[in-house]
Amino acid sequence: MDGNYSFRKNLSAFFIEIGELTGFAGRFFQELFSRPFEFREFLRQSYNMGNKSLLLVGVTGFILGLVFTLQSRPTLMEFGAVSWMPSMISISIVREIGPVMIALILAGRIGSGIGAELGSMKVTEQIDAMEVSGTNPFKFLVVTRILATTLMIPILVILGDFIALLGSALVENLKGNVSFTLYFNQVFNTLEFSDLFPATVKTFFFGFAIGLVGCFKGYNSKKGTAGVGKASNSAVVFTSMLLFIIDFIAVFITDIFYP
Repeated sequence: MDGNYSFRKNLSAFFIEIGELTGFAGRFFQELFSRPFEFREFLRQSYNMGNKSLLLVGVTGFILGLVFTLQSRPTLMEFGAVSWMPSMISISIVREIGPVMIALILAGRIGSGIGAELGSMKVTEQIDAMEVSGTNPFKFLVVTRILATTLMIPILVILGDFIALLGSALVENLKGNVSFTLYFNQVFNTLEFSDLFPATVKTFFFGFAIGLVGCFKGYNSKKGTAGVGKASNSAVVFTSMLLFIIDFIAVFITDIFYP
């Protein structure tokens, strides 16, 4: 009986949080098109998120390309299909593995950072001080960060995909004596608009989800240092789950229009 009650309580809390997150997103779109536009803060956030994530994305993409190629090569060799390696790797990385893996890494790097930053500002009453001084904290803190993640995540994913393909080409060059020119010729001959467009579009939704959840958790953080830690942690968990849901919806829609 207690287990049943606990389950219903947790389920109710989950749906309440979904409703609050939806309201938070609605307020974002409302504030987005109203003046003043915090363009300088938006540029600062974009620079910080992109610049500080370059190394992480580069290392992640390179290792992803290396490992995926090393793991796939023996299987393809058994079937005498090793010449298909560039085609298979490029489609797999660009369409699915690259965007999802890099978005998950950035959810941990950027999402948790936003949650912790806004959570600490909430705890130290800096947000309240901004309201008293006449500044709109939601527009300055939330709108700029969500816009920055929505713009920067696709750029970082494209960079990560390219570095992953570079890592894969390196393995093929060392293991199969395939030149970089031949490898990338096969890659570009294989990839089509139906591979690139849906994969790029969904990264904008990934970026929006990372910024939205991070800001939501931090902006509504409970008082105390424990609240900051909880906001940071729950931002990563909630965002990761949301990324998989968005990815499923994107793949489902893509399958309808590009069967």
